[in-house]
Amino acid sequence: MAHSLLSGSEPKASVSPIGMEVHTLMFDLYGTVVDMQRGLTDAVTPYLTRKGWNGRPDALVTWWRRTHFENSMIDALLHKDHTPYREIGRRALSYTLERAGIEHTQEEVGDLVSEIERLKPFPDVVEALRKLKRRYQLTILSNGDPDMLEAAMPHIGIEFDRVISVAEAGSFKPHVATYRTAAELLGAPPDAILFVANHAFDCVGAKAYGMRTCFVDRRKRPFGDWPYQPDLVVADFAELAKQLIKP
Repeated sequence: MAHSLLSGSEPKASVSPIGMEVHTLMFDLYGTVVDMQRGLTDAVTPYLTRKGWNGRPDALVTWWRRTHFENSMIDALLHKDHTPYREIGRRALSYTLERAGIEHTQEEVGDLVSEIERLKPFPDVVEALRKLKRRYQLTILSNGDPDMLEAAMPHIGIEFDRVISVAEAGSFKPHVATYRTAAELLGAPPDAILFVANHAFDCVGAKAYGMRTCFVDRRKRPFGDWPYQPDLVVADFAELAKQLIKP
């Protein structure tokens, strides 16, 4: 260290053991890279104000997202034709508004669902990904539809090497076909991929398939007593970059 300081050269970063074992970082998008809860709360607040609804907008968004998750799991378990994410979102929000007693049109619902395409990343994401991009291939595996993911990319602020929709596999995560298809499209063995998600279910699915996993514990919640525990647990993307690339 003293030599590098005296010589004026930058100290070289080292790579953590797990960082040496993988060459691809694969990220969930909604809730992991982009702040879905805050972004959708900001989007629905003026709408709910115009409707004269006096409840908490963030609570309605949580209700919407939980309904969406439940509906997507049902869709995957039915083993029928894959329903687009946008349609799942429309059904989930329509149901949520109806339960809340809020009169709405399907055009209004569609406009609100489309806000998913304009979500912004968490504050720590872009800088961390720029550091990680110097060493790793950065990819996305998302439940979003291909056109939704294409529309979302300009709002994130960094270019990914590959963006994959679960539509390629015909099911929603955490179905094993989604992770298997993503690995096959990349031509990579699963244990060469570190899958990164804010959701325990997503980490469980990826780890069960054979990927390495990192749980981003932004919400300070227990992972659960799954047999498929994550290889890394970090508070945010800044910590992820520090863990993978040691100074």
